[in-house]
Amino acid sequence: MNTALLVGASGLVGKQLLSLLLEDPAYEKVTVIGRKELPIQHKKLSQHVVDFEHLGQAAQRIRAHDGFCCLGTTIRKAGSEAAFRKVDYTYPYEIAKIAKVNGARRFLIVTAVGADPASNVFYNRVKGEIEQTITKMPFDAVHVFRPSILVGEREEFRPWERIGILAMKALSFAMVGGWKKYRPIPAEAVAKAMVRAAREGRSGIHIYESDQIHAMSQG
Repeated sequence: MNTALLVGASGLVGKQLLSLLLEDPAYEKVTVIGRKELPIQHKKLSQHVVDFEHLGQAAQRIRAHDGFCCLGTTIRKAGSEAAFRKVDYTYPYEIAKIAKVNGARRFLIVTAVGADPASNVFYNRVKGEIEQTITKMPFDAVHVFRPSILVGEREEFRPWERIGILAMKALSFAMVGGWKKYRPIPAEAVAKAMVRAAREGRSGIHIYESDQIHAMSQG
């Protein structure tokens, strides 16, 4: 029986993923680390409140066969580029490093469409840099998921994002070929694809664009 570690469980994808992991008989225990405890109880669930600035102090809790990272924010919400980089690069890297030392075999991480360490766009560059770092770590397998605009109910209201989703949905019919990866994707589809990738047990490095994620979620 496998154990799972989930960070970012309060986010759009993380919430969906937590539900799937708790329901999945392949996992006997699901450990969640976060800034605050979630209002969820389950016999398989173990929650730990941690200080992300001092993750080393929580090292013994960052332990599982499979690590799932759904951490992510926006520059606006973070307040600065430096704060954004901490959430989207520093914290995932530290968690992956500790998890590997503690015996994790696989690491699955959500980044974003357009992730590229050479990008002129700061957001895409940071996403690409964390991909580059994680894929160089000695896990048996690394799975990188690059969703497009996520569809789902967020706790905070993002008017411009909602307008963008509506516009992208309206244009989805025209997004064919290489443009399919830019179609909006439900957060639940990303979570389903992550669980499927983990359960398939393939070794090596795997990167999934948004259209591939959607296809995986249908299986």
